[in-house]
Amino acid sequence: MIVRMWEVRAYPRTFDQLLQWVCEVAVPELEERLNHVSSEVFSSTDLRVVVISRWHRDPTEAPVVPAGLARSAQSWDFTPVDR
Repeated sequence: MIVRMWEVRAYPRTFDQLLQWVCEVAVPELEERLNHVSSEVFSSTDLRVVVISRWHRDPTEAPVVPAGLARSAQSWDFTPVDR
């Protein structure tokens, strides 16, 4: 299992549009991918949106954020740790 954390920060006036795009376009597109297991969307008071997605293998990059909605997105991959 691979967990990808994808994070993007909206411009001050575009947070609602960014969140709508993530929920209605970006995440549904990820969910159609073959190795996708699940996704969760989180938001913060400092205009950030984070998507945590789980993959069997080979996570897919999130779609490119439309110009004018946010700064460049960042992503990181993680694997579970046995404790």
